[in-house]
Amino acid sequence: MKTLWHNCHAASMVGGRYSIIENAAILTDGPLIEWIGAAHAAPPADATQVDLGGAWVTPGLIDCHTHTVFGGNRSGEFEQRLQGVSYAEIAAAGGGIASTVRATRAATADELFASARRRLVSLLRDGVTTVEMKSGYGLDLANERKLLQVIRRLGEELPVTVRATCLAAHALPPEYAGQADAYIDHICTQMLPALAEEGLVDAVDAFCEYLAFSPEQVERLFKVAQGLDLPVKLHAEQLSSLHGSTLAARYHALSADHLEFMTEDDAQAMAAAGTVAVLLPGAFYFLRETQLPPMEALRKHGVQIAIASDLNPGTSPALSLRLMMNMACTLFRMTPEEALAGVTLHAATALGMQASHGSLEAGKHADFVAWDIDRPADLAYWLGGELNKRVVRHGALVSI
Repeated sequence: MKTLWHNCHAASMVGGRYSIIENAAILTDGPLIEWIGAAHAAPPADATQVDLGGAWVTPGLIDCHTHTVFGGNRSGEFEQRLQGVSYAEIAAAGGGIASTVRATRAATADELFASARRRLVSLLRDGVTTVEMKSGYGLDLANERKLLQVIRRLGEELPVTVRATCLAAHALPPEYAGQADAYIDHICTQMLPALAEEGLVDAVDAFCEYLAFSPEQVERLFKVAQGLDLPVKLHAEQLSSLHGSTLAARYHALSADHLEFMTEDDAQAMAAAGTVAVLLPGAFYFLRETQLPPMEALRKHGVQIAIASDLNPGTSPALSLRLMMNMACTLFRMTPEEALAGVTLHAATALGMQASHGSLEAGKHADFVAWDIDRPADLAYWLGGELNKRVVRHGALVSI
């Protein structure tokens, strides 16, 4: 069924710019955009007419880095950090990721689904139509499978496109304490092949950091992922410079994420490989980090910059992608246009979905949001709250 959406303006985000179309119209045919342009040039079509009341239309927002599914709560650690205890000290005392692993292992799949659903609904009410979710709080085959199955179920039961990333190399499980190499071997020979065979994995990620896994260990995992025809991503340069982002670029990773401590050489390597820089201002803010990502180096070398919530219980309990846009502007000195590109086209590229998502173009999925705002910059301007909007996914209005 064809629908003509009219009486609107569009920030189409073609090429990662606003690419504004005044007095626009969008013709959709089922789940796809058939045509977009100035309303007076709309092709004749037997289509249902939808008046958008002068709204600004953008692509549906894409949250390309989340840890939405987990058990437990770490607000107590938030209090500890405010009292001067470091993230590393909390982790060494059995907190941090390890505490979430214990709670996640103890939770049933239905319990994990119910809690994750509440968090995901908050993102969807913010205009998100596509989201990536990582495992990484199970750290054994049965529990990583449980997490990935919940992620698949969320995508099946809610009006959102979901990408599932295996982050088994997130931290050392207690049963492998002091045996990082052995745990990487277990992921490479047992966990990842089994989960991939079951169709639960869209990409592979790892945490490359001095308190997690070395570049050499990550490279072993990347080689296995490559053999399974799975794209890779990487948590890199969040706390120190190990040149994980250069390693990611060498394997043509979809993205390298965090990047506060990356160098200009890393930026050059990422640009050459087409690897997206995913910046996570929520974690930067929540951890009270002071080392800014090298924005000028990223811009200078033409690295695509995406923005994501990093929704997780320990370092970014963020439930609003629009708030992350504001933080990217205020903390990282990005422009509102860059921030919007970072949660649309560049976020789609960070998931390998740029051919079908992230901009308003003929042939792409008809995922868009009609916002009751004065200009596109309003999306990064307002702090929190819900903006009036209509969300369209796969060519149909959705309600959350």
